[in-house]
Amino acid sequence: MKVLYATAEAFPFAGTGGLGEVGHYLPQALKKLGIDIEVVLPFYQVVKKTGFSFHPITEFELKMGKRVIFTRILYTHYQSLKVIFIDQPEHFDRPFLYGPPGEAFPDNALRFASFTKALLKLMEEESYHILHLNDWHTALLPLFLNGKRPPIFFTIHNMGYQGDFPQEVLEELGIPQEKEPIVLHHGRVNFLKAGILLSDLISTVSPTYAREIQTPEYGFGLESYLKERSDKLVGILNGVDYSVWDPRNDPFIPCCFSTEDLSGKTICKRELLKEMGLPQEISERPLLAMVSRLVYQKGLDLLLPILPFLHRKGYPLVILGTGERRYEDALRDHAKKSSLLKLILRYDEALAHRIIAGADLLLIPSFYEPCGLNQMYGLRYGTLPVVRDTGGLRDTVKDVSLKEKRGTGFKFRLKRPCYFLRAILRGIKAYKDKTLWQSLQKEAMNEDFSWENSAKEYLNFYQTLLNPR
Repeated sequence: MKVLYATAEAFPFAGTGGLGEVGHYLPQALKKLGIDIEVVLPFYQVVKKTGFSFHPITEFELKMGKRVIFTRILYTHYQSLKVIFIDQPEHFDRPFLYGPPGEAFPDNALRFASFTKALLKLMEEESYHILHLNDWHTALLPLFLNGKRPPIFFTIHNMGYQGDFPQEVLEELGIPQEKEPIVLHHGRVNFLKAGILLSDLISTVSPTYAREIQTPEYGFGLESYLKERSDKLVGILNGVDYSVWDPRNDPFIPCCFSTEDLSGKTICKRELLKEMGLPQEISERPLLAMVSRLVYQKGLDLLLPILPFLHRKGYPLVILGTGERRYEDALRDHAKKSSLLKLILRYDEALAHRIIAGADLLLIPSFYEPCGLNQMYGLRYGTLPVVRDTGGLRDTVKDVSLKEKRGTGFKFRLKRPCYFLRAILRGIKAYKDKTLWQSLQKEAMNEDFSWENSAKEYLNFYQTLLNPR
């Protein structure tokens, strides 16, 4: 079985978050299961700086509407994978993937439509049994394909990003008039709609999210199309690479630890307090942490109102991340008023490891969360997550029952700060019972969300596409 995995992001070449992580780990896990899989993504400016050697496959002129775009197809090898790049300098030789921070390039519709259309040329050079497309950036491929084609598996990573553009872009995309209704939605062009309507099987990144996106609350206007195709919609959890996220051998943390010996976690906490400039005398209090993009989706509007209460009660909180200016500014204001709130406004992988290893409770109050990875990292490090009961957070965290003394985290449902605070206080209450807390930590650390498990589910669905009943 030969699979083409088309994506806008794949680490270590280019990525901004979860899409890039999945593009890195899932193909490798599928390769280990015997799948002949190749990854294809744009040849961004940042890719050129990775130090890999790139080799030509072909070059050609791509017609998009009235424009002609010079295109090369290149490849390299990363570990056991062949990684292919679509090189269109006028579109991708730029310092940002999608636009400067907080902005989008005005020609993103043309950029990613031309990237996708260039895959037709790649498919002339190579034969594939399955085309695995990811998110709106690649969703137009079935629209460009004519005649017999391989089955298309389309993964939606986040319904909040749809490739939504003014209707005027239709002419430059070169979409035939008879196909225009497939991409038009309320008078605008919507790439994601095309992927939903034309793919043979649709997946998203958790079972709960697959159900949620069929409702107005989570479907972002496309719920009717998803409901219409619900028999072709499945949810598969993302996974964790435990060779990177494992406290038993994590090179980024000051002391390794395991379920057999948790003393190293105490050292990680002590060192994190020191690194953050927090006094050691508060080490007996629960240390709260948040490692997140600071955007609306992540529930910052639930966190901000409760910060004064946490400060008055003396609970330290460490926040790492970047995002929308309004949230960064609000958090800066709170940090000025509280010596117990430590704010680090940057992306820092090594520090993320140290924070998750040293904290006691990991705050994830997302308004919606297709899958989420940080809660799974927290579980492995015995840092119990406090999560809103939605999407992948629901599927991966078991709500602690203080009566039964079981569970792996603390959930709340309603989108109100008081309910988020109640969940945090339940976590703090459990933390004060040291015997209970260690039992909960060990239960959490024994959870298994490896990419191998996820890849097996993808393989089953690939086989279903090739051998329909």
